[in-house]
Amino acid sequence: NSQPMGFYAPAQIVRDAREHGVGVEEVDVNFSEWDAILEEDTTRTLGVASRLHPRHASMQGEIRATHKIRLGFRQIQGLAEKDMAQLVVKRGKGYDSVRDLWLRTGLSPNVLAAVAEADAFRSLGLERRDALWAVRGLNRAGDKDDLPLLRDLSFRGLEPEAHLPAMSLGEHVVEDYRHLSLSLKAHPVALLRHRLKERSILRTEELAKISSGWRVSTAGLVLVRQRPGSASGVIFLTLEDETGVANAIVWPKVFEILRPIIIAARFIAIGGKLQSESGVIHVVVERAEDLTPLLGLLASAGGDFPASAHGKQPEQGSPVAAEANLFDMKMAKTDPREVHRALPKGRNFH
Repeated sequence: NSQPMGFYAPAQIVRDAREHGVGVEEVDVNFSEWDAILEEDTTRTLGVASRLHPRHASMQGEIRATHKIRLGFRQIQGLAEKDMAQLVVKRGKGYDSVRDLWLRTGLSPNVLAAVAEADAFRSLGLERRDALWAVRGLNRAGDKDDLPLLRDLSFRGLEPEAHLPAMSLGEHVVEDYRHLSLSLKAHPVALLRHRLKERSILRTEELAKISSGWRVSTAGLVLVRQRPGSASGVIFLTLEDETGVANAIVWPKVFEILRPIIIAARFIAIGGKLQSESGVIHVVVERAEDLTPLLGLLASAGGDFPASAHGKQPEQGSPVAAEANLFDMKMAKTDPREVHRALPKGRNFH
């Protein structure tokens, strides 16, 4: 709730919490508030051991979490606190449809579209594409909301529901980062791991098993670039993959050779000598490759993500089917450059 702040972005804070056995839940219209909040964790009877990352196994006896984190609406890009306060106040025992939420809150379809794009309607059985379709179908009277006398009438029977193809896991991850700056569904690098494996690029967690002095290759999203004034021009990089973070050192002479990659890459592969001392691991960079173009493949990665497509397939050739096809084509048209921009570009410190 204190963002923006400090060294790490919300995605890294959330990842670290989850690795320490803390449950984190998605933003949702029926459970979230403006701020992130704590909810009782009903799965705590199973213990946190199954959720702990192996590197934190020694802490098992120290972690006694009874609650989990519910992400707040503040995490969604472009929303106003006053609008979400209205949503929370009017919620009562919960919303049962997009239309119910709209009529009770009086929020504009544009606001509801932003909530849908953040995939915050899953408690209603709707993933983001279905929710956006439902928002687009909200009834209007001129440029005003439904007239009060008509609010109790159902218009859903006037046109059949459209069955929209499920989005891939990669598409969901990209959209999560675009609208929430993080994703609880998967880490982007995990979806590209098969391509990294082909290049013999190690996961960051594997670096701890390698002896100091060996040459290694690893890759990750660039989280932080540091160039302290007291470090004589040395660059320090922090990279993140699906298993953790890796620290890299770039000496001034190497930096001058690799400057465009070190400065601009959002997703980078590095190679060099491993330094390991007292559990602190660094890679002294000798070479680097900008893998940012690979992020453009995310939208087609990971296979279909479970969705609740409970609408019926519209009759082929009907106006509804035609509109659904156009809507789906628009949603599926992913420019690789847009994918790049959705992912974090790293934070620079001097």
